Amino acid sequence: MPAVRPVPDRLAPRLSILDSYMLRQLLLALVATTGALVTLIWLTQSLHFVSLVVGRGLSLRVFLELTSLLIPSFIAVILPITTFVVVQFIYQRLGTDRELTVMQAAGLSPAMMARPGLACAAIATATCLVLNVWIVPVSYHAFRQYEFQIRNRMAAFLVQDGVFTQVSDNMTVYIRARDKDGTLHGIMVEDDRTPGAEATILAEEGNLVIINDQPRVVLFNGSRQEIDSHTGRLNVLTFTRNTIDLSSPHTAHTRLPDANELPISQLLHPDMRLYSRRDESKMFIEAWRRLSTPFCAFSFAMIGLVGAMGGSYSRQASIMRPVLAILAVVAVQALTLLVQNLASRNLQLMPLMWVCTIGPGVICAGILFWPELRADREARAIAGGTRP
Repeated sequence: MPAVRPVPDRLAPRLSILDSYMLRQLLLALVATTGALVTLIWLTQSLHFVSLVVGRGLSLRVFLELTSLLIPSFIAVILPITTFVVVQFIYQRLGTDRELTVMQAAGLSPAMMARPGLACAAIATATCLVLNVWIVPVSYHAFRQYEFQIRNRMAAFLVQDGVFTQVSDNMTVYIRARDKDGTLHGIMVEDDRTPGAEATILAEEGNLVIINDQPRVVLFNGSRQEIDSHTGRLNVLTFTRNTIDLSSPHTAHTRLPDANELPISQLLHPDMRLYSRRDESKMFIEAWRRLSTPFCAFSFAMIGLVGAMGGSYSRQASIMRPVLAILAVVAVQALTLLVQNLASRNLQLMPLMWVCTIGPGVICAGILFWPELRADREARAIAGGTRP
């Protein structure tokens, strides 16, 4: 009589050698794909900050430190999509190479073959959840603080000799030379911070100092030239010593964090003394978005599994199913963004955010696993009816 090979339990907590083999391929492809896309997005988004390097004279180190703080937010956004791409590609390749057919012939059920994909989806979901809840708010807050310091404080100390340096949007500084002890020579300041009272300040010498955590320049032996907007006359004021604040008077010394920087606890219980009622709804939506969007990785992975494993193998189906899976992911993503926009106007629609992120995964799980569960139930019913 032919030997009957035992079939492993699909609910076994430990992964088999086959599961480890497939999961290793999925995770390696996930890390490589996510890293490549995040690098591409980082390069494109970093172009927005090139003006800080060119116009403010920042070093390459400061530029890399500033832009690298955005990488966690890029990973949180791109990881669900790369999870779908990896699961779809690996399982589609296994189907094309007839490896899935061999697994079915060996007695593996759809649930057992989908275990590595589900494990990969669980890892991606947990990673996105950790990023959204803890890492991204901290890194984005550090990014905004760093950018604020560069635009309003640090740039004042990066003035180069013989170069017109734009310290802020309405102030330009030029120095002819700088000594080793920090003394500046031949200073010219174009101060346009007060509309209608633009001034040009000239000084023989000066020093950059920090007073109350704000950059200031102390000028010696100079003059302040200003054109009266009413009479058109040139007013000249000479001075022996003068101090100029290099920060904008319209820029607050302390910046109020926005919703993207706050932790979940403050989003759910905001301090209404600092924010308006209009911002309260935005904070609630941001909190629910952080908690719900990581489950898009699960839903996208299930869509990829259905696209690769659903139905029998054929050349036409192997082309159509991936295309339909891609269209389904695009539709789910668009629907999720639409529901978030509607929920920001009507907070009663916030539960739909969970429906849009988890619902497609549950539906795909039912499509993929329900025939197997029904067959097991019928087999148990028949076995129970034949007992004496």
